[in-house]
Amino acid sequence: MRPSETASPERILQRLEWQVIRPLDGQLQGDYRSLFYGYGIDLADLREYQPGDDIRYIDWNVTARMDTPYVRQYMEDREITAWFLVDLSPSMDFGAQTDKRRVLVDLVGTLGRVLTRHGNRAGAILYSGQANGRRDHRVERIIPARNGRNHVLWLINDLLNQPRLARAAPTDLRAMLEGGLHMLKKHSLVFVLSDFISLPGWERSLSLLSQRHEVLAVRLWDRSEVELPDVGPLWLEDAETGEQLYVDTHDPRFRARFAEAARSREQALNAAFRRAGVEPWALSTGEDLVRALVRFASIRRQMHRSRTGLAGRPAPSGLR
Repeated sequence: MRPSETASPERILQRLEWQVIRPLDGQLQGDYRSLFYGYGIDLADLREYQPGDDIRYIDWNVTARMDTPYVRQYMEDREITAWFLVDLSPSMDFGAQTDKRRVLVDLVGTLGRVLTRHGNRAGAILYSGQANGRRDHRVERIIPARNGRNHVLWLINDLLNQPRLARAAPTDLRAMLEGGLHMLKKHSLVFVLSDFISLPGWERSLSLLSQRHEVLAVRLWDRSEVELPDVGPLWLEDAETGEQLYVDTHDPRFRARFAEAARSREQALNAAFRRAGVEPWALSTGEDLVRALVRFASIRRQMHRSRTGLAGRPAPSGLR
């Protein structure tokens, strides 16, 4: 069994708190706004300054007109409801050293704990990729959005207990995204966690989801999916259907075609994310999670500043 399957939810969360969340607190200085918020910093209100308010949020123009200090309040200061749309189709069990499902468990545990320890709520919609006869025929389980450490343990436990599915048919992510559209009524922060190995046609559903919610598309991938090692003849197997193909990895032309096909797929995915108005985040199974989260926060912060031209404006307190 893989390490993520033998450890208890408590042991996993303890490991994440010590090895990921504590270092992350130090590097982000407790400010997780750049991880969780997009480019729309909406001014919610102005109110008179009160002792204890952060002076960085004083609106000096209004203060000058009213002859008394006023501070800005932003939408981000309000409670967040976050949802994880989790792809548990067979291809998510793939990984040369660490499989994508284990990385997914760690990521949900980390983000869930960071969110809920500040009073925000997190829930999950688990998608199997397999038809099961119900109306929401590919949604395996819905975990209501709640807060607290025990709830994060519940999320981790449910992810660990979902069976690894037998290969059957190609995954269709439209069901997962449409499930999110139908089930999530309140404006939420939505993490779509998948390798996006799917039948075509999911892009429109992702676009509709992003029109109602703030959506981050987290694409999990493994290096062996984009770069074949030179190990001679071997059998390649489709993680979704079980179809096998005999290839000679010693052939440099074959490895080059394989790498080119992987690059073309990545370019097509990024184009689909752009059309849907969704910000993508590619996370490798071999990447250190702390470095990946810090890198992602830095990229989001830079992109936000370049788009809004507000490099000098202080960030709201968010999740500090």
